[in-house]
Amino acid sequence: MFSIFKKLGWFFKLRWKSYAFGVVALIICAILSAITPKIVGNMVDQIANGNLTWQLLVTQTGLILFFALLMYALRYGWRTAIFGNSTLLESIMRNRLFSHFTKMDASFYHKYRTGDLMAHATNDLAALRFVAGGGILTLTDSISISIVTLFSMVVLIDWKLTVLTILPFPLLIIAARILGKIINVRFRRSLEAFSSMNDEVQENVAGMKVIKTFGEEEDYYQDFVKRTDDVVEKNRQVYLADAAYSPVIEIITGLSFVLTIFFGTFFIQSGRITIGDLIAYISYLSMMVWPLLAVGRLVNTLERGNASWDRVKELLDETSAIVEADNPITEPIHGDIHFDIKSFGFPDDHQEKIHDVTFDLKEGNMLGVVGRTGSSKTTIFKLLLRDYDQYEGEILYDGKNIKEYSRLTLSSAFGYVPQTNFLFSNTIIENIRFGNPNLSDEEVYEYAKLADIHDDIMAFPEGYQTEVGERGVSLSGGQKQRLAIARALAVDPEYLILDDSLSAVDAQTEENILNNLREARANKTTIVAAQRLSSVMNAEEIIVMDEGTIVERGRHNDLVAMDGWYAHTYNQQQLQRKLTEEDDEDGNE
Repeated sequence: MFSIFKKLGWFFKLRWKSYAFGVVALIICAILSAITPKIVGNMVDQIANGNLTWQLLVTQTGLILFFALLMYALRYGWRTAIFGNSTLLESIMRNRLFSHFTKMDASFYHKYRTGDLMAHATNDLAALRFVAGGGILTLTDSISISIVTLFSMVVLIDWKLTVLTILPFPLLIIAARILGKIINVRFRRSLEAFSSMNDEVQENVAGMKVIKTFGEEEDYYQDFVKRTDDVVEKNRQVYLADAAYSPVIEIITGLSFVLTIFFGTFFIQSGRITIGDLIAYISYLSMMVWPLLAVGRLVNTLERGNASWDRVKELLDETSAIVEADNPITEPIHGDIHFDIKSFGFPDDHQEKIHDVTFDLKEGNMLGVVGRTGSSKTTIFKLLLRDYDQYEGEILYDGKNIKEYSRLTLSSAFGYVPQTNFLFSNTIIENIRFGNPNLSDEEVYEYAKLADIHDDIMAFPEGYQTEVGERGVSLSGGQKQRLAIARALAVDPEYLILDDSLSAVDAQTEENILNNLREARANKTTIVAAQRLSSVMNAEEIIVMDEGTIVERGRHNDLVAMDGWYAHTYNQQQLQRKLTEEDDEDGNE
């Protein structure tokens, strides 16, 4: 149970001064609280003996008032110190976790779903905050009050009465040990259930359009109800175990009060203690109720913290399969690309994804990558971007192995527009500036013109200040693609990869964009994957992928002459385009 304090030892060492102040303030408050019942008991005895004077009454009540004001100041101090530290711990852990997320490779995000990671960054870190705040408070307060109160009961009242009346207390230790283990197991299950529900919410909200399109609202709602019911049930099991403390504590305190009245009355009759002593002793015994209650709260907090720390630590212990070289190359990358992969398969899949894929791309040239859906075109791009290192073969940039470059240098050399475009919930201009925040408005306009999106943007009431909504929900598919292209161009990359990024635009817009790119990137390298073969017709080389390998390669005219997949697909697309144009002409007539 207390192992969580060892796990968080690094933070307690970091903030030891403020924690020391908080602990000392708590101890002083416990001592002052223990003095008050003795003063009241003495006043009762003086009243019974007829010795209480006005001067003595004013002095003793003034002393009680002074202690109360002093404790107020000390309590303000320890609350500020301890709970301020707990918030700082949560902030440090959240920053550490987010930083860790940014360093992880693609395999990590295949293993953990988004909702699960969000749950770790919220619920789990909140549980750690409770340990560093309420946990420290409860532990220190309960121990200091227990020690000071027991000392007062033994020394200031009567040691024999104390021994006889606290006999039931060891039962609490046994109950705490048993219930603590149960809470740890059940709370971990509740966290896992919450992670699952959180992931379901994230996925369903993101895919709500699809759900509504297929009329699956009721089915998904019922599935969500089941998940929330599971979360409720898992948490109910935690609270059932936690609630068991209260009856145990009530039984223990009830027995102690019965023993106090019984033996206290006997000791008064025998002259061992006075009535004032018994009143003070009952006040001390009442003060012991809080430490007993605190045990249950402490066990709950610490076991929750232990479970949450283990879950967070499991994430932080994950290491990226992409290992930086000891002395990586940090100079900007440029030059030819040599791609020679004998074999590659994803880490979580035993099947070979690509094999015997080789090509050389000269600086400033354009490479076209085409093929059937699922032919592993995108896999090539993932390897070029160094999303994975576990392959047989080599990838060279300007004659140097990709693994010799720093990851930052590699990422800054590329502009990548994936098949699925992700836009941030911000303005259009800030989305384009994402990779280069220092761009002037005029520069942003130029990149938007290259992507043939400028006129569309100016047609919006707010222009470049238009909020695109979550994931660009307010834009059409073609607008999102073009905006993503403008964002990639804005970093002025040495290598630009368009991964089927023109599929949602019409043929004329596609032609405009490609012409713009050829002029603007005459001396830079471009790689284009497309289903529409017109996108790659002017490439210096085109490779045709099928089942993870190259089945055809050459320039456009060479591939048409081969009469293979490329030629058949091109002829079909040309025919379809001609029919579409004829239909348009008939419609206009």
